[in-house]
Amino acid sequence: MTETNQTLDMTRIPEHIAIIMDGNGRWATDRGLDRTFGHKAGLDTVKKITAECARLGVKYLTLYTFSTENWNRPTYEIEALMGLVLSFIEMELFTDNNVKFRLIGDRKRLPDSVQQKIRYMEELTGKNDGMTMVVAMSYSSRWEITEAVRQIVTEVNDMKLPNNIVKNLKTGGIRAEDITEAFISQHLCTSFMPDPDLLIRTGGELRISNYLLWQIAYSELYFCDTYWPDFDEKELHKAIIDFQGRQRRFGKTEAQVESERPTPSPSL
Repeated sequence: MTETNQTLDMTRIPEHIAIIMDGNGRWATDRGLDRTFGHKAGLDTVKKITAECARLGVKYLTLYTFSTENWNRPTYEIEALMGLVLSFIEMELFTDNNVKFRLIGDRKRLPDSVQQKIRYMEELTGKNDGMTMVVAMSYSSRWEITEAVRQIVTEVNDMKLPNNIVKNLKTGGIRAEDITEAFISQHLCTSFMPDPDLLIRTGGELRISNYLLWQIAYSELYFCDTYWPDFDEKELHKAIIDFQGRQRRFGKTEAQVESERPTPSPSL
């Protein structure tokens, strides 16, 4: 992306930012270090960006931490990543910034120690009412959509059970016309939050990597060459400023969007 001297418009901060934190391993390799050092450096960036997003008024920050495909990595790297997850989920990060912690992904595949820490942090931060930090771990979008379909099929079959005959008569069961976009969204891991306004990918790659495919249908995409350990508050501001310079039309024409823009209040 090109350099800009523009400043942030604090009235147009994205409500939900999703990030693919890419480049940790390459950052370490370029320095002659083991890849795990890049993941450690990346945790410092997570803390900085979380705090800055909370300060700016972002309501949801979703971080792609570990995909279902990442289970194919070398065992030592997976074990190191899991250990880093335990160390990064520190109470101070969430209490100091009034941040609620949530996780999306296949929890069953995570080590017991990680599952316990996640449950503990979700319960402990549940009453925080500032930003919600969502960690996508053991997650992929195809897994998520597959799970949603399984849930829907289970609900359909459940309506056929004898003990649900009365419920089935009252509701008419689940019909084909009930399967709407909203209905599917309600069965996704992300049903508790709005879709991302802005998706950022660091590290120079130009792909989505099986991340929030349903949810980013109308998200603005921002790619940069900066490796995640070097992605600081200034880089975050550049991404948001780029977002603020775009017109989000959601299928409408430019003229329609302009006509619907609120008229500025006259100065007193």
